[in-house]
Amino acid sequence: MTTPCHGLLVIDKPAGITSRDAVDRAQRWFPRGTRIGHTGTLDPLATGVLVLCIGNATRLTEYVQRMPKTYRAGVILGARSDTDDADGTITPAPDVTSPALDVVKAALDAFVGEITQVPPAFSAAKIAGRRAYDLARRGKDVELSPRVVTVHGIDLLHYAFPRLDIEVRCSKGPYIRSLARDLGEKLGCGGYIESLRRTRVGCFDVATALPADADAETARLALLPIEAAVSELPRRLLSATEAARIRQGQALPLMRADEPSAEIAMFDEQGKLVAVGVVDRKHGCVRPNRVMAD
Repeated sequence: MTTPCHGLLVIDKPAGITSRDAVDRAQRWFPRGTRIGHTGTLDPLATGVLVLCIGNATRLTEYVQRMPKTYRAGVILGARSDTDDADGTITPAPDVTSPALDVVKAALDAFVGEITQVPPAFSAAKIAGRRAYDLARRGKDVELSPRVVTVHGIDLLHYAFPRLDIEVRCSKGPYIRSLARDLGEKLGCGGYIESLRRTRVGCFDVATALPADADAETARLALLPIEAAVSELPRRLLSATEAARIRQGQALPLMRADEPSAEIAMFDEQGKLVAVGVVDRKHGCVRPNRVMAD
């Protein structure tokens, strides 16, 4: 009988494949029927950290998706792309004047904090239940609504017009292609992504990511425990009695340490994840939300 596999796997997605392609490759490393899901789409052009949830860890995908992310992006100024990256049709901007370094820095600063951003037309954002890229590929007009996203910081790494290299730290939600496009418009010269690498998702760093051409034995040895998916949440240690109550769907009284957070990762005395609990301040309790298999 094949031993089931459960946990998180951090891979370094190469350029030229979709995130779904990466999942399909990973499927070959694990027993037939193993559930696998990724936790944040990377464009085919993009490389870097792609966190896969394996087996029972697929129940915790949303917690990895919420983790902050870091990207290294190469932006080309002085031209525009219909996909906002180098995979699209590139149109050079006429009569471009090279923006000065201080102007570029000031423009980048304007994109830090809570900003309003329109997703790229060629993206997985939905319009009336359909993916925007499906409509765009058919030549349909794509009008996506702006959304508020959070960018924690942008560092300028190198600038020699037309090339601009930046590091972006952000929450879930921002499109780096949109940021490059909007930066180019703010500078009056257009811009698009030439290269993009996600270097970090929460505690998961590309330096320790598994290459996509690894073998099955290496992949299984690289599995991280399910508990890594909730590393960003506060922890609560349960007694054996409390753990049994949570597994039965019962609520527990709030503790002082529970109060600042909306959700809590709850562990048994052996350090195993029992559930993610939702804080109910009105009734002074923590209710189990995602209960893991015993």
